[in-house]
Amino acid sequence: MKALTISANGGLDQIEFRDDLQVPELSDPTDVRVRISAGALNHLDLFVLQGLPGVTITPRWILGCDACGIVESVSDGVTTVRPGDRVIINSGVACHQCEYCRAGEHSLCVKFAVLGEHRPGLFAEYAVVPARNVRCIPASVSNESAAAFTLATLTAWRMLVTRANVQAGEQVLIQGIGGGVALAALQIAKLKGAHVWVTSGSDEKLARAAALGADELLNYRTADVAREIRAKTGKRGVDVVIDSGGAASWPQSLGALGKRGRLVSCGATTGPIVETDMRRMFWNQWTLMGSTMGNEAEFDAITAEFSAGRLAPPIDTVFALADGRRAFERMTEGSQFGKIVLSIP
Repeated sequence: MKALTISANGGLDQIEFRDDLQVPELSDPTDVRVRISAGALNHLDLFVLQGLPGVTITPRWILGCDACGIVESVSDGVTTVRPGDRVIINSGVACHQCEYCRAGEHSLCVKFAVLGEHRPGLFAEYAVVPARNVRCIPASVSNESAAAFTLATLTAWRMLVTRANVQAGEQVLIQGIGGGVALAALQIAKLKGAHVWVTSGSDEKLARAAALGADELLNYRTADVAREIRAKTGKRGVDVVIDSGGAASWPQSLGALGKRGRLVSCGATTGPIVETDMRRMFWNQWTLMGSTMGNEAEFDAITAEFSAGRLAPPIDTVFALADGRRAFERMTEGSQFGKIVLSIP
C-alpha cells in the first residue's frame, strides 16, 4: 500500500512516500475499510510532523486527518454503509461510552483521538475507520472538494453555530482569511445572515474573500484592525470573533470585540500564550470560548449542507500523493487560499 509517512518528528525532510505498507485489516465489528480517493492538508498535519506534547508516533506513521473515498469492505456489525458507497471521513474518534459521549458531545470524549495525530492517518490508499465516522455523499461532488471538506467545516460549524450561536444581522470578525477553518467560517457566517469582517496580510486574499461574500476587508499589515472596526461601527465593535491564530491576533481580536461579545478559538497557529485584561473581560461581559472539531449531530448537519451544495471548500492546489512533501512546503509558505489536496488515484 502507498502512503505518506514520517518515522520521526522534525522538518519536511522527515516526510517519506512509501509503497510497501500493509493494507489495514478490519479489526472491530463496527469497522469499515475505505479506498481513499483524495486527502487534504490541515495545520494539524504540520504540528504532528513537528511534534506535539503528549503525542507519540511510531515509525512509518501515516499522516493525514482529512479524506474521502469509496467503502471497500465492512465488518459484520455495520449496517449504515455498504461497499461501493462514496463517503467523507470525520477524523475525530470517540469512545461513545463516557459521560460526554452519552451527552452527545463526542469531541469532549475522555478518550478522543484524531486520525493522523493519535491514530494512523488517511494519506494512504486504504484506511480502516469506525462506521460512525463516515457519511455518504453524492457522486456529483469532486474528490478534491470532498476530501477538503470535513475537518475545517466541522470545526467552523461548531464554532459559529453551536458555540457562538451566530444570528442573522450580527457582526462577525474572522481573523486570517485564507486557511480552511477561516474560509469555512466565512461561508457559514454568510449562510446564517451575518455581516462578516475578514483580515489578512495579503490584499489578494482579501479580494478573493470578497468574491466569496466577505463584507468588510482589513489588511492587518497596513491597518489597526481593532481601531478600524471600532471606527466603522460607531465604537460598538463586533458580536463574534473567530480566531485560530492565537498570540499574533489575540490583542486585535479582543480590541474589536463589543459588549457581550463572544470570541471562539480553535487553534494557536502563531503561538499558544496570550494575555487578557480581566477588567475588560468582566466589564464588557465577554464570553471567551474554546472549540474542537464537532459531534455526530454537527457532522450530519455539515454533510447535509455539503450534499445540497450550500457549503464547499475553495481549493488552492492539488498534488499527487507521491509529491506530498511539496504539498507540505506549500502550506509552510502560508500563501495558500483554500485547501491543499493530495490526489490518491
